[in-house]
Amino acid sequence: MKVCYLDAFSGLSGDMLVGALIDAGADAAQLTAALSSLNTGATFRVEDTKRNGIRGMKFHVDGTDSKKHRHLPHIIKMIEEAELPEKVKANSIAVFEKLGEAEAKVHGVSIEKVHFHEVGAIDSICDIVGACLGFDLLGIERVACSAINVGAGTVKADHGIMPVPAPATATLLQGIPIYSAGPATELCTPTGAAVAATLGTDFGRMPAMRIEATGFGAGTKDFREMANLLRILVGRDGVIPEASRVRIVEANLDDSTPQVIGNAMDRLFAEGALDVTFEPLTMKKNRPGIKLTVICKPEDWTRLSRVVFSETSTFGVRAYEADRLLQERHWEDVETRFGKVRMKVGDLGSFSPEYDDCRTVASQAGVALKTVLTEATAAYLAAKA
Repeated sequence: MKVCYLDAFSGLSGDMLVGALIDAGADAAQLTAALSSLNTGATFRVEDTKRNGIRGMKFHVDGTDSKKHRHLPHIIKMIEEAELPEKVKANSIAVFEKLGEAEAKVHGVSIEKVHFHEVGAIDSICDIVGACLGFDLLGIERVACSAINVGAGTVKADHGIMPVPAPATATLLQGIPIYSAGPATELCTPTGAAVAATLGTDFGRMPAMRIEATGFGAGTKDFREMANLLRILVGRDGVIPEASRVRIVEANLDDSTPQVIGNAMDRLFAEGALDVTFEPLTMKKNRPGIKLTVICKPEDWTRLSRVVFSETSTFGVRAYEADRLLQERHWEDVETRFGKVRMKVGDLGSFSPEYDDCRTVASQAGVALKTVLTEATAAYLAAKA
């Protein structure tokens, strides 16, 4: 799988993202030609520049915009009528819908009544569509992002002076790790936040990958204390086992019945836990107890901790981060005397019959589960011989 990692050490904006994608290899002529089909009347320039001694690409959208306030249906119509790949249209519309939801929440109106101000201007529309197009030109299948430096201070907008991050930006970044460093100015714009929140799948540490290209996209301002650049790294994450950051939540239980903790496991899986296990242990006062361990995505740990509190007798949990290595894997069907069974096959050689398939086949055929497991393994090995 081809992955793009956004290293937002100096924030994130739409023009920085487009510049970085072009610098990483997205064809600038093809990108700008497609953006021209939006019929905005804008022209586009890509400037090779430097920020604090590091070179990067600055993407410019030139043109006078007589209508800066647009509604969502108008923007969607512009995108749908443009000569763009269907995937780019879908992603661009999804970004604007996400942005519309945030603006509607901030202003207390329905999404249909949202007036897109700065983000409804031609340059913002072209930045968002250009970013989605750049991902497509590079064949990006997955977008990951670092913790985002949002800046500090205030920013002047159509609604007046706003705190940084601006209200819509802060809404878009809910659940995404952020921090503030550097100059007292806006570093993460609503357009950058909307693209990351819509297309990003992982936030935080860089995923394991074999780097194929890097790119730097320059912001408009040139700071003395830091390079105002967005760095992207493009590579493959299927060459080596995928690395992902997980959160581990633990609780020691000495006064919960088996029925209670069994139900807790079911609830935790239903709420999105990646794994749930129980271990016997001896607790204080020589009481036999159970250690409940939950493995989950970092963004889910507080919600799943509440499930632990509601479904067990514990008054506290422990939580810490850990790395998880996963093989790329796929399914293959094998035929046994008793029926078809799926095999889970890892790219590094591991394989195993799917338990639920084997159990169903065994029940229908009236044979032992172990018989179906053995036959499925033998069938798979025979097919590979």
